[in-house]
Amino acid sequence: MIIAERKPLEEIKDMVKDYKKVLNIGCGGCTSICLAGGQKEVNTLNADLKKDLSSENIVLNIDAFVIERQCNYDFFEALDEMVANYDAVVSMACGVGVQFVAERYPETPIFPALNTVFCGADRDIGWFEESCRTCGECVLAETGGICPVTRCAKGLFNGPCGGTRLDGTCEVDKDTPCAWYEIHKRLQAQGRLENIINVKPPRQWENQTRRSLVQEDYKQRYIG
Repeated sequence: MIIAERKPLEEIKDMVKDYKKVLNIGCGGCTSICLAGGQKEVNTLNADLKKDLSSENIVLNIDAFVIERQCNYDFFEALDEMVANYDAVVSMACGVGVQFVAERYPETPIFPALNTVFCGADRDIGWFEESCRTCGECVLAETGGICPVTRCAKGLFNGPCGGTRLDGTCEVDKDTPCAWYEIHKRLQAQGRLENIINVKPPRQWENQTRRSLVQEDYKQRYIG
């Protein structure tokens, strides 16, 4: 899922302080699960903004609303009826959700309350770990399910650099396991060590442009 964290209150305050009536929208998707943009976090941010701005004698009328997902227009029906009543909207979704909301309401200022940090796994309560860089060239089948792009400090695609320590940690950080050392151990345990000698071609720079994907079963519907 996408992991995000709340921006500093001062930054959010600067976005909304010139507006009298603001709607803060939470998202029931990823940012809710990672404890950054659900109902509780929306209420907390609104309370923090009101308190901080009132100390500057600024009255902010800010309401709260949460939709199931801000990255899917199927969930926007109720929101469509509300947005026109506000001077500005704060989104507590990831960057995808913020852009989706901004596209839906182009005449309304839409402000992000979160910084999108990474795609990661839910290790424990409040503890999230990056697992994927969304590079578009997944090699997990060949690397024993360990992502060298995310876990190697240099993002190496074809084996370890010369900086791996004797204990299997990375030269960049002695507390970080070398991704390729871990890949070697995993493949050895699976009897698939031959995978590590497969040389992968240079990465495609076309992935640096904006990407779009239509799943195979839906291509006729959208592409023809």
